[in-house]
Amino acid sequence: MKNTINGKLISVLFVFQTITISAQESTQDSLVHERIQCIQNMLSQSKPIVNRWWYGWLGVYSAATIGQGTVFLLSNDICTKQDMALGSATTLIGVVGQLFMPLNTGRDAEMLAKLSENSADEQLIKLSKAEELLKSNAMKEKVGRSWQIHALNEAANLSNGLIMWLGYKRSVWDGLSNFLLNSIVTETQIWTQPTQSLKDYRNYCKKYKYATNSRASIIQPEYYLKTYPGGIALTIIF
Repeated sequence: MKNTINGKLISVLFVFQTITISAQESTQDSLVHERIQCIQNMLSQSKPIVNRWWYGWLGVYSAATIGQGTVFLLSNDICTKQDMALGSATTLIGVVGQLFMPLNTGRDAEMLAKLSENSADEQLIKLSKAEELLKSNAMKEKVGRSWQIHALNEAANLSNGLIMWLGYKRSVWDGLSNFLLNSIVTETQIWTQPTQSLKDYRNYCKKYKYATNSRASIIQPEYYLKTYPGGIALTIIF
């Protein structure tokens, strides 16, 4: 009789623990999906702002390069040709910079949406990729506003001014004007660069403590099977 009661008790405990495990796994899956959706929304929402900035400056630099190049070819004035040659070379560098250092939130949002998450493993893989994409875009925005970028641009602008002054043997005021004009353009580009992904990544890390290590953030249950006279007990610690 005692063994029968113990057997029934163990069966009830096992069913209860099974239900608890299923609930825990469901909660974990829900948390993973929530994180994926959070990052998906962040990338998608920043896409319009990033695209306006990136395509806008690409268009400005491209138009300036073509325009100045055309004037260079058509003009017979030596000073004008010097101005246009140096100006078109400078804006061409701007075009190259936009092409080789893009902000990819829009493309990344589309790529992330296509990744499958039908199983728990697929969800973890997708979450890991999502966090990687968000962090990558955040770091690009951080670098784009860094003092190194300011310094690099000002060094290039100073070089242009010196070429105008010493290389073309123009007045110091021509060199200074060239430097100031280019500085205004490049600083405007830097300070108008979006930083939404950088803010989003910081907020994501605040909300989800282990954002950079999604697998570590998912609590794994520990199982202990104990035997004692007259029965066994299964203990699960979450």
